[in-house]
Amino acid sequence: MSLLPYFDPRHMLPRSMKNEVGQLPPTGEMYKEYIRIALPSVCEMVLISLINMMDTVMVSSIGTDAVAAVGLVGQPRMIMLSLFFALNTGITAVIARRKGEERRTEANATMRTSIIMILLLSAILMAVLLPLGRSLMLFAGAEAGRTLESSTEYFTILGWALPFQALSMGLCAAQRGVGNTKLTMQVNIASNVVNIIFNYLLINGIGPFPKLGVRGAAIATAIGLVVGFFLSVRAMFHSHGAFLNLNRHDSWKPDLPSVKALTQVSSSAMVEQLAMRIGFFAYARIVADLGTDAFAAHQICGQFLNLSFSFADGLGIAGTSLVGQMLGRKRRDLAHVYGTLAQRFSLAIGLGLAAACILLRDPLVSMFISGDETGAVRAMAVSTMVVLGLIQPVQMVSVVTAGALRGAGDVKYTARTMLITVTCIRPVLALLGVYICQNVLHRSDIALVAAWAATLVDMSVRVTLMLRRYRSEKWHSIRV
Repeated sequence: MSLLPYFDPRHMLPRSMKNEVGQLPPTGEMYKEYIRIALPSVCEMVLISLINMMDTVMVSSIGTDAVAAVGLVGQPRMIMLSLFFALNTGITAVIARRKGEERRTEANATMRTSIIMILLLSAILMAVLLPLGRSLMLFAGAEAGRTLESSTEYFTILGWALPFQALSMGLCAAQRGVGNTKLTMQVNIASNVVNIIFNYLLINGIGPFPKLGVRGAAIATAIGLVVGFFLSVRAMFHSHGAFLNLNRHDSWKPDLPSVKALTQVSSSAMVEQLAMRIGFFAYARIVADLGTDAFAAHQICGQFLNLSFSFADGLGIAGTSLVGQMLGRKRRDLAHVYGTLAQRFSLAIGLGLAAACILLRDPLVSMFISGDETGAVRAMAVSTMVVLGLIQPVQMVSVVTAGALRGAGDVKYTARTMLITVTCIRPVLALLGVYICQNVLHRSDIALVAAWAATLVDMSVRVTLMLRRYRSEKWHSIRV
């Protein structure tokens, strides 16, 4: 049977819309529009993931304790950023809808209002969380004498860069809403390249630069975030005639309709983000209890999980933007087709990544482990890579489908799904799996694999629920 119908837009419409097939644009035109938005997003996300992977490789030159220390900061930092991730979901969805409705004034008012909200949230979070850095690291599983001091310092330095990072994220979210993914790609890649350059200079001390180790990695990341902020702001002020732009004569009084629209989407997205971050934090804490070596192996495998997520996120961004724009134009048929296009691209890429993770697991892990390391970290990482391979296609389709639903404003459903899967299923199964391996089978060496198997179950349930909602077509009629 030919695979061509699988990628034919006319075969992507549900039966309820078959009578609208004649209204679809030519197939080549639809693919061209999707790829125009998706390609820069995928390049941006994948390159950033690869750069972050290089960041971990550079840190690994100090030792596995340094890799674990940086990894421990991950989930507490994500909790700090969860408010902004939620707000960015609202920014992209609302501005995409305004773009489809051709309401340029309202879209720019939404963007300015979101900037004010970001500044207020940044100030509150810094005041509350920065003094708690050491306590958060202890709660995350940091060990005194090995990872506590380094992880606390890393968290604190990045905390001071929070306003720059949050504003850059918000402005890029607005640009993605109108499909301007090329600009966000340029901003984020430049930011991360700067990060890598200063990593090289500051981690091991090159030329006149001091050798700062983990502190140097944190400073390099902060410098990159500041650069990204200035580039994104500069782009907004120099985009005269574009659908989105900032001007010094603009009114910065909060726009109440924009606040209402952003809150409508972002409040449910906030529940989703908190559910995700609590689940991820609990999961990371369970893995951290396995010891520093196991957490270092977990962190290494996490780099490749992030890479696949980057592919999915890039494809999902295009789906989010186009679904929102098409619903704004009252074209639910096109919204459905573009969302399905994203799913099918993601499945194909996910299968390729799965094969790479399983077949090339030894050389991939070796990039992060130097010759003088013990074999324990390597063995755990190589075994876990098999489970990681199985996760790839499931995660890809799940992320992309959720992105399409968010583009339609169906964030309440995605929030409930994340609460069930990430917050409940993943940590509970991980805890159970680790307990059985350590106390029943007496095989602590496979406890990390058991924890990752819980992630596979979580992803499988999640993609089933997301696809079920998507095919129900209930998201077609949501108003934003």
